[in-house]
Amino acid sequence: MLALLTVLALTAACGGEPPGRTRAADNPAAQGRPNIVVVMVDDMAMNLLPFMPNVQRMQREGVSLPNNFTTDSLCCPSRASTLTGRFPHSTGVFTNTAPDGGFGVFHRRGGENDTIGTRLQAAGYRTGLMGKYLNGYQPGKTVGGTENYVPPGWDDWQVAGKGYAGFNYAMNSNGRVAHHGGKPEDYLTDVLSAKASDFIGSSASQGKPFYLQLATFTPHAPYTPAPRHAAAFPGLTAPRGPAFNQPPTNVAWLADRPPLRPKQTAKIDQDFRKRAQSMLAIDEMIGSVQRNLQERGLANNTYLVFTSDNGYHMGQYRLASGKQTAFDTDINVPLVITGPRLHRGAASPAMAENIDLAPTFVELATGTAPSNVDGHSLAPVLYGPPPADWRNAVLIEHHGPSGRRGDPDRQRPVHGNPPTYNALRLVGATYIEYPHGPREYYDLGRDPHQLANAYELLPPQRQQQLHAAIQRAVHCHHATSCWSAQHVPG
Repeated sequence: MLALLTVLALTAACGGEPPGRTRAADNPAAQGRPNIVVVMVDDMAMNLLPFMPNVQRMQREGVSLPNNFTTDSLCCPSRASTLTGRFPHSTGVFTNTAPDGGFGVFHRRGGENDTIGTRLQAAGYRTGLMGKYLNGYQPGKTVGGTENYVPPGWDDWQVAGKGYAGFNYAMNSNGRVAHHGGKPEDYLTDVLSAKASDFIGSSASQGKPFYLQLATFTPHAPYTPAPRHAAAFPGLTAPRGPAFNQPPTNVAWLADRPPLRPKQTAKIDQDFRKRAQSMLAIDEMIGSVQRNLQERGLANNTYLVFTSDNGYHMGQYRLASGKQTAFDTDINVPLVITGPRLHRGAASPAMAENIDLAPTFVELATGTAPSNVDGHSLAPVLYGPPPADWRNAVLIEHHGPSGRRGDPDRQRPVHGNPPTYNALRLVGATYIEYPHGPREYYDLGRDPHQLANAYELLPPQRQQQLHAAIQRAVHCHHATSCWSAQHVPG
């Protein structure tokens, strides 16, 4: 089945074809299966988009989904969801380390046997994963009796371990371990950029459609920029929005938190500047991918996707730099897509989540979205307005507090280390439940910065309605039941 025929049908059903479209044969992707390149960065908040001119250009040339969220604002569970299209309660990956997370849990539970890599490889695609995989995966490690283990589904595997510093790391290069040192040319983002160029070139020479996932370690702490960018943005400070150094009211786990001290805010400013600097090499990598595709005549038949595994707070709610909360600072992440016949400069209001990426890519590649995943293909909203029955809520799941040694995202309370929670991010509101604690509700129309917990002001009927809705969501499995659970009455 030719690529995107289902997309075209869905588009017609939800509001007509994009401007300039007349028939399926006009779509470049309908002439041959499209390529897909996904750039996934680590811990990027929305406030870093202004430092990425090539991504801003993608926004002008393609579709943005500003209401895109992640299943957990933590690396490993989020990445497991992206790879599989499944919630943490389906993958079993809730944290970065055992017993309820990390690469080992994902591997033992068979998560690697059904991923975007295995699905597209089976469909005839050449597949590549480069950069960061899952927390706990290390090059050179023997897994299940296999030395220098490479998971199924990947034709080109270029994955580093402990690459957060950007230098002095090991990389599993298709089953052989390569060591990189501290020279400027070893900077990990630049190494990934060169490997991406090689992958695109070799795939083009083979005449095969390809899927490439480029996963940087930046801008994750320690926020290492490329040496050439270390002096960029002198004097840059972190944004001082209404939530900066302000405590939310009636939130038990954040109660009695003292104001950030000047030394702490100075560190936040320094870290934000380094994060912005580190985005420059990522943006240059995106520019390199775009040029490579253009020079090889592939640009018109390639979807280029930019996103992050989770967001990041820096000073909001009197918290030092960190993540893991259910606030929008941590769960709302960029999603920008360019590709064949997408409407230029469109910003879809549709609620989206990272579990939607795998079924979307499968549908774009094969024409049919899988049904045995928890996510829902975004194809309808890429080519038209959201259908009337589009979801109005997404689920966020988190296990905490975290404090396990060896976890690169181990956080002290000053950085934000919430207890276990489930949350629904609805259109216009956020609802959070803790297993043994008070609940939270933020009316984003009246309180867009999520500073006033208004749960006690809700009528009892609405409280019961929200509780029932979240219970449906945390127990759903596969596309039909999870899609239904993300339609919340009221």
